[in-house]
Amino acid sequence: MSPSGSFWVGSVPCLSLGLLCLLGVSFWRAHWHRGFSWDGSALQFNWHPVLMVAGLVVLYGYAVLVFRAPFTWRQKKLTWKLVHAGLLLLALLLSVLGLCAVFDNHRSLNIPNMYSLHSWVGLCTVIMFAFQWLLGLSGFLLPCSPLWFRSNLKPVHIWMGKAILILSLASCISGINELLFFTLNGSSGDPYNSLPVEAKFANSLGLLIVAFVLVVFGILSNDNWQRPETVHESVPLMLNENST
Repeated sequence: MSPSGSFWVGSVPCLSLGLLCLLGVSFWRAHWHRGFSWDGSALQFNWHPVLMVAGLVVLYGYAVLVFRAPFTWRQKKLTWKLVHAGLLLLALLLSVLGLCAVFDNHRSLNIPNMYSLHSWVGLCTVIMFAFQWLLGLSGFLLPCSPLWFRSNLKPVHIWMGKAILILSLASCISGINELLFFTLNGSSGDPYNSLPVEAKFANSLGLLIVAFVLVVFGILSNDNWQRPETVHESVPLMLNENST
């Protein structure tokens, strides 16, 4: 099978799992926790898990696979750099909005912030994500970026991208577990250790997120889907323009 054909076979589970993660987290907060609002109440908090899964995991995972699609290899790399950067910026904005949702909810209800490991890992992930995006912008999209800087930045950029995805996974599954402990053990219904329907659903959602991230890493690890580099593409944009 050609690289293009095998890529699409591998990408279908990735696309499907990402959509299932979004649908799953939205259904969880809508069905068991009464939906969404932006009024400082618990309904505003419901935006937090939805936006974090959408931004930090699903959209981020799709964005890091942009250069792996063989149909993009014959097209200008700059175009797909802009697509990659745009998707990541949207993912970052959704993540920041997700943080705003939880901080505003905590402030309205006088709930302390940043006391759990989930909170620390999540905030560090978003900060690292923002730094990574700015670093990528300065290194790979600005025409004044020197070649030596790009060359040295590339392995760091790749490592940070994978690290952010791992931290995002850790943040999401720890957040799901934390929410289940708080809501189920503090309610009058069945406790978490009796594994009620909500717990089964949310635990399954966590497994879906794990599966999505594993598929993304599987695609990233396949050398057959690595975009071939050319000398022309490795030269900064300003030099390319001056040479034409």
